[in-house]
Amino acid sequence: MTVSQWELPPELCCRPMAFVALTGLDVVYNAVHRAIWDAFCANRRADRVPISFKVLPGDHEYPKCRTKRTSYEWYIPKGILKTGWMNKHLNLVPALVVLFYELDWDDPQWKEKQSECATKVEIVRTSLQGRNTKVAVVLIQKKTPLPPGEDLVASERAAALCNACDLSGKSLFVLPHTDHLVGYIIRLENAFYEHAQTYYYTEIRRVKSHKEFLNKTTHQLLFVRHQFKIAFFSELKQDTQNALKYYRTAYSLVHELRSHETNMLEIKTMSGFINYKICRLCFQHNTPLDAIAQFRKHIDLCKKKIGSAELSFEHAAWMSKQFQSFGDLFDEAIKLGLTAIQTQNPGFYYQQAACFSQERKQLAQQLCQAAVNYPSPDPLDTQSGGLDFYGQRPWRQGHQSIDPPDGEKEKTGILALQNKEIDVAHSELIIALLSNAVAQFKKYKCPRMKSHLMVQMGEEYYHAKDYTKALKLLDYVMCDYRTERWWGLLTAILITALRCAYLMASVKDYIIYCMELLGRASTLKEEQKGRIEKNFFKVLMNEVPDPEPDCDPSSVAVARSLWNDCIALAASNEFTIEVQDYIPFIQCKAKFCSPSFHIDQPIQLQVFLRADCPHPVPLNKLAISLSNQEYNQWCVVESLAQETMSLLPRATKCFNFRFVAKSEDVGKKIEVSIEVMLGRDNGRCVFLTWRGAGGDIASHHEALQATRSSRRWGRGFEMRPELDWDSLLIQHSTMIISRLPKLSVQLSHQPPALIHELYRISVTIESQEEGVAKDVTLTAGLKPGQDAILGQSTHVTLDGTKVCDDTTLALLPDVPLGDLNSGTKLERSVYVRCRSTGPRVFLFHVAYSIDTTVEGQQIVCKCHKVENVVTSLAQVSLLWMSLFEPLDQVAIDIPFMLMTDIFSTSPWPLVLASSCLQLLTMTSNTPQLQSQLEEVVLQTGECASECFCLRCPPLTNSNNTVATGQYLISWRRKPSNAGSPLIQTTVTLPHVILESVPLYIHADLPSFGRVRESLPVLYYIENRTALVQEVDMAVEPSDAFMFSGLKQVRLRILPGSEQRMLYNYYPLMAGYQTLPQLNISLPRCPTTNTHTLRRFLPQRIFVKVMCTDMHRHTPQSVLCECEGVKCAFLCPQPQGRQLDDISIAAA
Repeated sequence: MTVSQWELPPELCCRPMAFVALTGLDVVYNAVHRAIWDAFCANRRADRVPISFKVLPGDHEYPKCRTKRTSYEWYIPKGILKTGWMNKHLNLVPALVVLFYELDWDDPQWKEKQSECATKVEIVRTSLQGRNTKVAVVLIQKKTPLPPGEDLVASERAAALCNACDLSGKSLFVLPHTDHLVGYIIRLENAFYEHAQTYYYTEIRRVKSHKEFLNKTTHQLLFVRHQFKIAFFSELKQDTQNALKYYRTAYSLVHELRSHETNMLEIKTMSGFINYKICRLCFQHNTPLDAIAQFRKHIDLCKKKIGSAELSFEHAAWMSKQFQSFGDLFDEAIKLGLTAIQTQNPGFYYQQAACFSQERKQLAQQLCQAAVNYPSPDPLDTQSGGLDFYGQRPWRQGHQSIDPPDGEKEKTGILALQNKEIDVAHSELIIALLSNAVAQFKKYKCPRMKSHLMVQMGEEYYHAKDYTKALKLLDYVMCDYRTERWWGLLTAILITALRCAYLMASVKDYIIYCMELLGRASTLKEEQKGRIEKNFFKVLMNEVPDPEPDCDPSSVAVARSLWNDCIALAASNEFTIEVQDYIPFIQCKAKFCSPSFHIDQPIQLQVFLRADCPHPVPLNKLAISLSNQEYNQWCVVESLAQETMSLLPRATKCFNFRFVAKSEDVGKKIEVSIEVMLGRDNGRCVFLTWRGAGGDIASHHEALQATRSSRRWGRGFEMRPELDWDSLLIQHSTMIISRLPKLSVQLSHQPPALIHELYRISVTIESQEEGVAKDVTLTAGLKPGQDAILGQSTHVTLDGTKVCDDTTLALLPDVPLGDLNSGTKLERSVYVRCRSTGPRVFLFHVAYSIDTTVEGQQIVCKCHKVENVVTSLAQVSLLWMSLFEPLDQVAIDIPFMLMTDIFSTSPWPLVLASSCLQLLTMTSNTPQLQSQLEEVVLQTGECASECFCLRCPPLTNSNNTVATGQYLISWRRKPSNAGSPLIQTTVTLPHVILESVPLYIHADLPSFGRVRESLPVLYYIENRTALVQEVDMAVEPSDAFMFSGLKQVRLRILPGSEQRMLYNYYPLMAGYQTLPQLNISLPRCPTTNTHTLRRFLPQRIFVKVMCTDMHRHTPQSVLCECEGVKCAFLCPQPQGRQLDDISIAAA
């Protein structure tokens, strides 16, 4: 069988759909018919019924129906399934023939057209003679029909047309050609689908009816055939559940057939067809596990049915096709929504298909060597050009006996098949399958499977002599195997890649793979490495290398010609290879002797080289490339004409380099890269370059293993005399840092700093250099990198005589200090002002330059010294609002007291220079507001207080809340200089709530009383409103006093006027006594209560005991207490008797 014959027939792989033939449509010249046809076949969505339409002429000749067999008694079948049967029922024999005819119900030529239509229907029936195909008629009309029952003419003529055409009423349809054509077409499709269902149901019953005539002795093939046909008709009927059942039955029956060499291929072919159908339907029913189980069962049953040993490659080809077909089904199901996993995906089936294709290739190479000449006449040629039954041999079609009918024909047929197999491009088949598998494993994230299959693809490309693609694939895969350290697999791949490079005459690739096969990762034997090394040096000497073993002789001859062409091209004799991603036979490690060097120290660099090949390796040049190219001239080693550098096998060689850094590289990183030159100028030059300080893709793991070994074996491992390569560490860069400064920086200050003060930090710089420190600069201030808010609230200055403003910087850069001689000192003061609390880090950076000599070279060194200081800030707390008794509201134009408390939390004594009150709306009751805290010294935790008597004048606006003003305090730290500026702290006083009182009452009374002596009290009642106020006054009795005066009275007080009321109180008890309460009410101001008016009156007074000795009345401290204000006075005793005459007069 040819390659195309192993492919599954397209009629088997497609989805079976009911076949409906449309006749009477002229889709080329008739626009209406073309529109109807487009509506049937264009834009078929998934929701439309599955029908396959085809336009056929009215006199189309359908396949003739064979004479129905009435008995199977003497019938012996020649095969299982004919090759044209599926295609016949899919595309040739319709389930329904629809005749389209243009005819309106009111057509004037109705009779003639009715006869013409009946004639066309009869022609269709004649061509379908013997078939059960249904026939229907569709009348194309220009007018939209009326609803059923309303058009009597249409009903009568429809019945007449059905009689003339011998049709049932369900087979006559009307298609109006209107704007809603697609809607009518969809309704027609549904009706056609029902007729097709009926046809296939009839066909299934017809096939089932044959079963009673069959026997299992001679008709075993017919049992399989009939079950397959029933299942196929069920698929056409879209009854997939019954189709799956009949396919399973057919699969069981086909394996019950007695198999031998003559029918083995036919049995396998039919079982493959049926298995494909079963798996497809299982995936369609969303039962993938059933599909997988069926396929595994299928493979287990068929894998040993090889058939003829001389054609065993056909069995491998058939097995490959089975796995490939199932992989295609699996992949198609995934695209439709099935979920696959890593361990069960289509890639495994494509991989197995590729394996069987490889087996087919091997068997073909073994069995087809003798098939040189193709036999004549051609035994594979048939009269019909194809086979009658699937799976049969062309030279013995229809033969079902065990022995072949003609032995000679059998041999020539086998020879022809073997000859055909030689021409098959097996590698292309294998590569296509492997490519599908790689795509699947990549999709499901199986990197190792992907790499494994890519290696096989590369080998197949090599066998197909496509060396470019082979090398590209193998080079891609080798990266993974190097990383994962699969040295055996890497060596095998490198051998194939080296052959490809040789056969392509790719010089650079050949050199790279030779270097890796000679390296430590190669598992080749020493003699193999010796041969490769010999070829490697031949290439370096611009000679043709010896061919690699197991290369195709014809390809070797072509390769030698290509190598000779390369030798003639002198322009391409220099190659640069970055070996960082390979494992070459020369290892390189470099390290700087220190992670950093001062500018006045020489930089020391060590480079270690090691060869892993069997023989010494001559080196032409070792060059070190540094980030500053000016240093490269000091780091070069070249072999002289009389002396050659060489690396001994598995021995480490060290090269030491030393150079002086430049001043402009201070603060920069010096990085290294290495270049080793192999070969000579008269041959080929290979430059091996290492990025960084050497090492390759395996060095990191080897260094890790060496570290673990050293820990395991202890110090004895470290004390070995020879240099251990794996324990060498790579130091690929070093930092050039400034020279160590020889000066001291001392900072003097008294923490913590206080908010708003000029905090002084003294800086003392002393030089210990042997020479003159030139261009000394100081950078002082807030260290960068802290919170941005701290930078906004911190100010630094060198002038301590005035306070910093907001424009002052937080960091003073590069303040010039001049030159500094050896042993001399320099002092500067830096002042810091902070406006917020919290710790801060201040930076003091001193930089200078000095001349020095390193390795005989005169250089200028820039040195710097950095000191950091951390200081915290303390806050001066001002508890400024304090009253004798706190007031919620302030009465307008009535005096009140404001008292401030200044509480110090500073650890240092504070000198309060002055304080002042800046009022906005308030006024002072005293002529001048003088500070009561001048030159007061507050220690830690002490408090200083001030008291002010204020009054709020009447306001012009209606606001009930007014701003008080600000309280300003000027202070300094006590130990500071007298000339240092004062720090002024401003405290904003809170807003106060104003209230307006209609009546203001206050009392005038002595500071104290005496038992049983008259105590006159004068009450002032002032009307603050614009109305006449009626005032009800009553004096409550008291146990401590007797009194004389009006006990209860009603007064009328004019606006803005004042009324006086005098009472004489007679104290009865000594001590603090409560005065008789005065109850006042205003009928015209019901919102004002007695308590509001009475708060301005005194509540208690101190009463002394009765005494006749007047000399004992020394001045005493007497307290008068009011609700609103507490006042302290020092009053002489006679003042307590100033109102005696008035009280007598009142009495």
